[in-house]
Amino acid sequence: MDYMTIIMLVVMIAIFYFMLIRPENKRKKAAEEMRSSLAVGDVITSIGGIVGTICAVKENTIVIETGADRVRIEFTKWAVSSKGAQSTEAQ
Repeated sequence: MDYMTIIMLVVMIAIFYFMLIRPENKRKKAAEEMRSSLAVGDVITSIGGIVGTICAVKENTIVIETGADRVRIEFTKWAVSSKGAQSTEAQ
């Protein structure tokens, strides 16, 4: 193998790392920080699309209230997709 082949291989690995692996690790870290900062009163959306307000936070789970009838549902923290109200209106 000559030096150009080795250099091209190293460049391809570097591009793969900076374009795919590093951004994914950043997204995972941001999601973990968001889930660990959940507090009572926050509006969340689950990965299943359920929107509710947190009424209790436990070590690995949260309890949310949904809708006007105040139904309470318990979720594991990893099932939280996002914090804050989601808009479904077309803009």
